[in-house]
Amino acid sequence: MIASLPMYDFPHTAAANDAFWDLIRANLGYGPQKLTRGGDLWQQWRAPDLALSQTCGFPYRARLSEEVGLVGTPDYGLDDCPPGHYFSVILARNGRHSGFPASGYRLAYNDALSQSGWAAAHAYAEERGTALGRATATGSHRSSALAVAEDRADVAFVDAVTWRHIGSEPAFDGIAVIGRTPPTPGLPLITAKTNDADEVAMAVSGALEQAGPALLGQLGIRELVRIPREAYLAVPTPPPPPASAG
Repeated sequence: MIASLPMYDFPHTAAANDAFWDLIRANLGYGPQKLTRGGDLWQQWRAPDLALSQTCGFPYRARLSEEVGLVGTPDYGLDDCPPGHYFSVILARNGRHSGFPASGYRLAYNDALSQSGWAAAHAYAEERGTALGRATATGSHRSSALAVAEDRADVAFVDAVTWRHIGSEPAFDGIAVIGRTPPTPGLPLITAKTNDADEVAMAVSGALEQAGPALLGQLGIRELVRIPREAYLAVPTPPPPPASAG
């Protein structure tokens, strides 16, 4: 069987994710002893023997909603955000922009199927009647933030939970948060369609209750929220980035 928690699995959170999975597995009564790290996420998410993983809202609504069971959404306790929801912070170099630029800017985004990196950026610009600037794919939120820090991009939209984890790194000292996007449903936990998603949700919620304050603090999770599938499917899906994007 496969289990992975790839979305917020940083070097400083790896041990906490391992401990979290140990608790979930004990409650569930099945699953691999170790989390899978690395490899093709799409293969993991679509694996018929998937015990548990975490995906992004955009891949879930675009390709996975009919193929997997929706377990629930961790609530990371973001300020001014409904439980289980999240938003993107908009990053720019200090002093470069006091607000979102009107035009002619360079956008760094992590992936074309990222809710926080691409879909939120497109919706934000469209809402303000501005055209998205030249867009370059970077492969990760951290790489998008680095592109801004190194003046290879003017703005980047980065998952607020990720930014909470990486924003204090010295590499990002020259970056300012110039805005944020409206909240959308957060990154859902999923399981194979053949598993009982309610049973898996009970195992996850039980693990959160069993985890001590130190582990919960490292994970940054408050509770598991059961956001309905329809709420994910209702989020607008943007067109793909221009073919000229990097």
